Amino acid sequence: MSEHPDRHLPGKGLINGLAVTLKTMTKKTVTQQYPDVQPDLPPRSRGVIALLEENCTVCMLCARECPDWCIYIDSHKEEVVVPGAARSRQRNVLDKFDIDFSLCMYCGICIEVCPFDALHWTPEFEYSETDVLNLLHDKDRLGDWMQTVPAPPAHDVLGEPSKEQATAARKAAGPGTATAAQTARPTVRPKGPES
Repeated sequence: MSEHPDRHLPGKGLINGLAVTLKTMTKKTVTQQYPDVQPDLPPRSRGVIALLEENCTVCMLCARECPDWCIYIDSHKEEVVVPGAARSRQRNVLDKFDIDFSLCMYCGICIEVCPFDALHWTPEFEYSETDVLNLLHDKDRLGDWMQTVPAPPAHDVLGEPSKEQATAARKAAGPGTATAAQTARPTVRPKGPES
C-alpha cells in the first residue's frame, strides 16, 4: 500500500485549485484603476527631470557625472561689458540642453551635483511616447516641467537655522550681541562611582 492514499484520488488538484479561486473571488479587490484614478504618490517622488534655465551656468557637471551619458549640453561664450571695468567679461550662454529619457536610469546624480539648483525632480511620470525619439526632451520641454516641481519641505524648527538665517540674525542683532552659541551652557554630567 502506498504512503499517500490521497495521491490516487482523481481530480483532487483541480478541486484544490478551484477552492483557492472561489476564496479569492469573495475577497475585495485592491486593484487601482490607474488611468481613471490617479495614484497617491509620495511627496518628493522621482518622475521627470525639470530644468530651471536661468540657474544653469553651463558648468557641465551634470553631463560629466551622468553614468548613462544621456545629457547633451552646448553653449557659446558671450562678451559682457561691465561699466567701469578695465576689460569686458565673458559668460557662458546655454544653447542646447537635452536629456534623453530613453537612456536615463533616474539615478538623480545630475540633480545632486548641480551647484546652482538648475535641475529638479518633478512627480510627473506620464510622459510616455509611441516613438522612442520623442523621449529626447530639449531645454524648452524640460523648462515646461518646472511648474510641476513641488515646493521644498519646510525647515525643521527644532533644527539648526540655515547659514543664511544665522547670518541675517547676527546682522540684525548688531555688533557685540551674544549669539546663541556663546550663551549656550555646556552640559554637565554627574560624576558616578569610578571602578
